[in-house]
Amino acid sequence: MNKLRCMHLFARLADLGSFAAVAEEQGVTPSMVSKEIQKLEMTLDARLLHRSTRKIQLTHIGEGYLNRCREILAQVHDADAYVQQMQNSVKGKLRINLPMALGLTDLNAVLSDFMRAYPEVELDIHLGDEALDLLEHGFDLGFRASSTVFDSNYIGKPLTKFTYHVCASPNYLAKHGDVTTPQSLKKHNCFIYSYFKGGNKWPINEGVTVTGNLKVNSTLYMKDVIAAGLGIGFLPSFVAKPAFQTGQLVEVLSNCSKPNLTLYALYPNRKHTPPILAKCIEFIADWFSNKT
Repeated sequence: MNKLRCMHLFARLADLGSFAAVAEEQGVTPSMVSKEIQKLEMTLDARLLHRSTRKIQLTHIGEGYLNRCREILAQVHDADAYVQQMQNSVKGKLRINLPMALGLTDLNAVLSDFMRAYPEVELDIHLGDEALDLLEHGFDLGFRASSTVFDSNYIGKPLTKFTYHVCASPNYLAKHGDVTTPQSLKKHNCFIYSYFKGGNKWPINEGVTVTGNLKVNSTLYMKDVIAAGLGIGFLPSFVAKPAFQTGQLVEVLSNCSKPNLTLYALYPNRKHTPPILAKCIEFIADWFSNKT
């Protein structure tokens, strides 16, 4: 029995919640995963899982064993990374979590350049704006954009800053009138981004509470609806600026105070940062530094 492999499968089973999901990820059969976990339990002489037709739940012993497995697997990963570093070769696999809009705009461009510079690196990228625990879902690296101090159990390296813009289409303003003050937004149809921490209170000057007939979890989708002349939105610069350049959108309340949005690279706090991870973060930081 390959105990390290069994520990890895056990950790992924705890993350994904089903034998079928682990089997699909690993390219094996569910029965093979089940047999490996059974071998692990027999070797330990302890039950790690409660199995049922609906879900898999860790036993109390299983929870403690999982934490120790993660520590051991991280150390093995670091040991392998050390060898790569000594061989002066950047290669291997990085599993990365990206915000949707940034992943389709600026981070798309920078990671494409990274792939050209390091063709031996394999990227496994997940796009989504939902708040995921990176370690729990097996990510080596994640990116988060925040306008407030970032509270996290991970190391957060600031990479660059973006601005916010209140956006409308010329057709919308021609039909509904100009927006002259933040309080005048209350008379307009204002769209809400689902994951915005302020909800429907936009941080313009002292703040203004808005209402509208659209709430959506994608700023790119919102941008298109704004461009169609249906309402007003509060968008980050990486979404809004291309539409400003084409004339689809215009900015209103440009002289009002708005917070900056800082992009962070997040990664687990380890004694030794794997070279492939360190090189990727360094590359992205340099890319943004040269762009600004």
